[in-house]
Amino acid sequence: MNTIPSRFTGQTIIVTGAGSGIGHATTTRLHAEGAHVVAVDVVQHRLEQLADVLGERIRCVVGDLADDATVRAALDAADGQVHGLANVAGIMDGFEPTAEITDETWDRVLAVNLTAVMRMTRAVLPGMIAHGGGAIVNVSSEAGLRASAAGTPYTASKHALNGLTRSTAFFYTAQGIRCNAIAPGPVATNIEAPFRSTWAQERMGPLFQVTVPPIARADEQAAAIAWLLSDDASNVSGAILPVDGGWNAI
Repeated sequence: MNTIPSRFTGQTIIVTGAGSGIGHATTTRLHAEGAHVVAVDVVQHRLEQLADVLGERIRCVVGDLADDATVRAALDAADGQVHGLANVAGIMDGFEPTAEITDETWDRVLAVNLTAVMRMTRAVLPGMIAHGGGAIVNVSSEAGLRASAAGTPYTASKHALNGLTRSTAFFYTAQGIRCNAIAPGPVATNIEAPFRSTWAQERMGPLFQVTVPPIARADEQAAAIAWLLSDDASNVSGAILPVDGGWNAI
């Protein structure tokens, strides 16, 4: 990890999904670059391990982001100005096509991947507006750019997340707040992604064998998130940045 020392010194940044995968890598990088990080995750022991490693300049919030109380707790933990927000937390579906979606899967995927992001963003915006600036980065997906990378619930959630990202940028970039998203392809994380549909496996399996790029590392995604949060990307807002090994070009 080639960090940039002091890039975020004096800044407070909230990272959701901080306990594992891209969120863990993002928290680690931002902390190494000087940030005070509010780390949010649903699994307590992951945050405890992260805090033990990083030491000072980290505050942990345990909770499910589908619960608005967790959003409020994250904002309270920031205890002042929030300079940046990385909405990393997300869940997969079971690659269900539309005819096989259950209400439970649809509601849960949309709650975590879209509604929680909206609530977290809504919570930090007033403070960012009051202080005249801030940066928000959402983790979308290659599934937000195409229809053949996941099931219908996840695909719909990430397409909608792209719309949320761009709309937020439209309304608030003039007030000094940038909002962008990265769109990863396959990444080595512990996110569960089982095929629960025989038809989806038959339909998507051949595509995955011939078009999917090599699996990326979480720290490669974290590097892109850190750049978009930083002043190095001061003229970038409303962008959906593929970080997918060129998959979007296939």
